[in-house]
Amino acid sequence: MVESILSKLTQTIIDCHVHINAYESLTNLSLKERIESLNNAMQVNNVDQAIIISSYKINEERPSTKHILEAVEKYENIKVVAGYSITNHNEAFIKEYKEYLKIGKLKGLKIYPGYEHYYPYDPGYKKIIDLCTEFDVPLMIHTGDTYTPTGKIRFAHPMNVDDVAVDNPDLKIIICHLGNPWFLDCQEVIYKNKNVYADISGLVLGDFTEFYEKYLVGKITDFLNYAGEPKYLLYGTDWPISSMKSYLNFVSKLDLNDQERNLLMYENSKRLFRL
Repeated sequence: MVESILSKLTQTIIDCHVHINAYESLTNLSLKERIESLNNAMQVNNVDQAIIISSYKINEERPSTKHILEAVEKYENIKVVAGYSITNHNEAFIKEYKEYLKIGKLKGLKIYPGYEHYYPYDPGYKKIIDLCTEFDVPLMIHTGDTYTPTGKIRFAHPMNVDDVAVDNPDLKIIICHLGNPWFLDCQEVIYKNKNVYADISGLVLGDFTEFYEKYLVGKITDFLNYAGEPKYLLYGTDWPISSMKSYLNFVSKLDLNDQERNLLMYENSKRLFRL
């Protein structure tokens, strides 16, 4: 089944959005075991590279960026984006991230509006925005629904990203999760701002149902028709929350030519994250 799906896809696949927090299939596993589980899932699904995104907080279930970097050191095919929180990180973390960016250990930074109750244009994120601009790495911004009911989704509306994009024209921004369920608003922000992109991760918990898969194929088709071309979309899954196998089946249903599919599955991420 996986082979038949992959035959419709580019032979190179970059999953730009995965996690190794201890939830779903990773519960009760050590950090080392979680990394091994990710690597195994990549091999089974012929995923060439993946980007782990660290959390907005640190605890036993959510390892720090430092610990993740140490754990993936031997995996050349796994890269890291550092999560940042106004509430849970301080100036020391900003300095640490800057050092990692200097030596190329981090491929980007991510903020989590909605999970923490700040808009993405809050002044508390300014130093993170400046770091991304200085080192020419993308800023990933959580948008849309939150995995936890304690999130406040008004902070995570994709329209909020427009302020960040306009005020920071040299900043490369990735809207995570297509702003789900505000797909049309996400389309407009990307269409209007040439420094804004989006990943298609986290659109489902687990596997796609046939009905929801058909619905989302239509939404992404509408997006491509509106924005004009797929150079603004990146392939990501949100593994382990979302299934890699089911995601590959989902994207195989998109009506794309070979060049367009390469952009989505590989080239856009390679360019933005400088992989």
